[in-house]
This record gives sequence, C-alpha cells and structure tokens, in this order.
Amino acid sequence: MNYEESIKRLQEIVELLSNEKLPLEESLKLYEEGIKLTNECYKTLKEAEQKITILKTETDTEDE
Repeated sequence: MNYEESIKRLQEIVELLSNEKLPLEESLKLYEEGIKLTNECYKTLKEAEQKITILKTETDTEDE
C-alpha cells in the first residue's frame, strides 16, 4: 500500500470509529490497523525528508 492509499484508509478508519457503534473487538482491530498505518506513513515521510535534506545539501554544495 502506498502513502496515499494508507492516508485514505486511515480516513476511513477514523470515520468508522467516530460514526459507527462498533463492537469492541472490531473497534480494537480498526485501531490497531490505524496505528500500523500511521507508523508506515510516518516512516515514509521521514524517508522523504531525509532524501530532501540530502538533495538540498548536494545542491548547496554544487552552488559553492
């Protein structure tokens, strides 16, 4: 699942947990899925941030 799909699924989970009267077991499963997706999205963003930092550093070095 890519970043955009993960975000979309997270939005679905939030809506389900907010608007539905779900059994506790199902709510816990959705919560667990949401935490996993959040961690994956955070990791993806951190990797992108590191790439940008490297590219910026390389560009700054080339400009000197």
